Amino acid sequence: MSKTTIDTNALGEKIVNVLKTIYDPEIPVDIYELGLIYDVFVNEDYEVKILMTLTTPNCPVAETLPLEVEEKVKSLNEVKTAEVEITFDPPWTQELMSEEAKLELGML
Repeated sequence: MSKTTIDTNALGEKIVNVLKTIYDPEIPVDIYELGLIYDVFVNEDYEVKILMTLTTPNCPVAETLPLEVEEKVKSLNEVKTAEVEITFDPPWTQELMSEEAKLELGML
């Protein structure tokens, strides 16, 4: 594989599109629009780190959701590795949801 300049913005958009295919099983909204994704880092070696949270520390999918995120992001051809870090600082609140998510859930 030859080294070329990586377009981190384009890869970041692809990653966000993948994240929008992952849903919290208890809420009919994807994890990105729910505000569970705090940050996505992409380095020059195509390694991805995702900082995310869960709706609660006792979330029933606490074991499986981060693995699903890692696997789906790793499935992108450009991504060499993907790692998910879970944080509860700051804790998730409904204010982190997008307008689209609030509309979907009848909160607007």
